[in-house]
Amino acid sequence: MQLFKRYFLPRLVQYLLVTFLGINAAFFIPRLFPSDPVLETIGAIRSQGTYLDPATVEEFIEDLRELYGLEGTLGQQYTSFWKRLFRGDLGISLFQFPEPVLGLIGKALPWTVGLLLTSTLASWLLGLMVGGIAGYRPDRPWVRALDALSMLIRPLPYYIFAFLLLILFAYVLPWFPLGGGSSIGWRPEPSLRFLGDLARHAFLPFLSLTVLGTASMYQMTKLVVQNLNAEEFVQYAQLGGVKGRVIIFKYVLRNAMLPLFTNLVLSLGQIFGGALITEIVFSYPGLGTLTYHAVVSGDYNLILGVTTISVVAVTTGILFSDLVYPLLDPRVRYR
Repeated sequence: MQLFKRYFLPRLVQYLLVTFLGINAAFFIPRLFPSDPVLETIGAIRSQGTYLDPATVEEFIEDLRELYGLEGTLGQQYTSFWKRLFRGDLGISLFQFPEPVLGLIGKALPWTVGLLLTSTLASWLLGLMVGGIAGYRPDRPWVRALDALSMLIRPLPYYIFAFLLLILFAYVLPWFPLGGGSSIGWRPEPSLRFLGDLARHAFLPFLSLTVLGTASMYQMTKLVVQNLNAEEFVQYAQLGGVKGRVIIFKYVLRNAMLPLFTNLVLSLGQIFGGALITEIVFSYPGLGTLTYHAVVSGDYNLILGVTTISVVAVTTGILFSDLVYPLLDPRVRYR
């Protein structure tokens, strides 16, 4: 009971507060844009040569503002938004009218979840293992080579590295497709041929995120492990003749898990970072590409929907990591 009051309850309150503030920011920021999506829609229709008389335009504008939740004052829009949100209604997309926002997100979410989960877990595990060994044995020649390679790779922006992979492996050496999530005309089916096609299209985005993520994780793990090497329990184990691999995996990495586990959870919030840019470069049909089209077209509902889901996902992940901490570190249970 004491653990719940002093540890779990404050984090639950913090979770609700941060989620509420994040969703509010997602609501207000798009409305600061200088463009009006409704007027841009009218302009796009007129640019195609369609004649609209003034009365029809006024009715059309009123209908669109009501449909997209832009009717009334800012306070009325805010109240209407929360009512619709509690009903699970994120409105209609302006970018792909009249598709519901939840429908578009539902189609794009599996692509992003699959790409992010596999690349994040692969880079985390690989960086953890290699960085842990490198931090414990920093004098090895291969460690110095990896240090130089990671220092070269990590500062590269995601879009630069993605473009390099795209030019090398899709243009110069046409081993992989230039973009997309699957071949044109293919429908999802439980077959090895279709799964192979998915893997072939996802390989370059996966490689882009995994290589940069591994370089970052490698440097972080190596630094944490080097600091732990100076602790008395590690030196005592070494003097006692404990094997090196036992010290690394049973003592050092277990004590390094807390900051590294937090890093894993925060990495899942990459949708507005490397994942978004990577999906745009490779035309991957995930939430990153969907968000890009929503921003370009000024689609308030779609921006709000993607951002809301991202905020809830990231804050829930952080809450989960906080709740798991007592299982990873017994010291938390006895504070």
